[in-house]
Amino acid sequence: MPKLYVGNLASSVTSRDLAAHFSRAGEVLSALAIRDKASGECRGFGFVEMAELADLAVAFSLLNKTKLNGQQIKIEPTPSLRNGKARNNAVA
Repeated sequence: MPKLYVGNLASSVTSRDLAAHFSRAGEVLSALAIRDKASGECRGFGFVEMAELADLAVAFSLLNKTKLNGQQIKIEPTPSLRNGKARNNAVA
């Protein structure tokens, strides 16, 4: 499934925050805000998996450089999308 990297996240962002923010662009299959094991805070990045490839373009145009929890986010394609391949990338 198509996945996006989301950077410059505020330390307070949760996976639920990401899912809610990106649901404006289409169906979100999963959202993961990467957390620091020690502090439990967001490490500043995460991943969002959308149901359709077309939703990625909508998400980028609608949500890139918007604010989430007071901080401007940056959206980028995952490496598989940059290489022209939309495949499922496991995220640990």
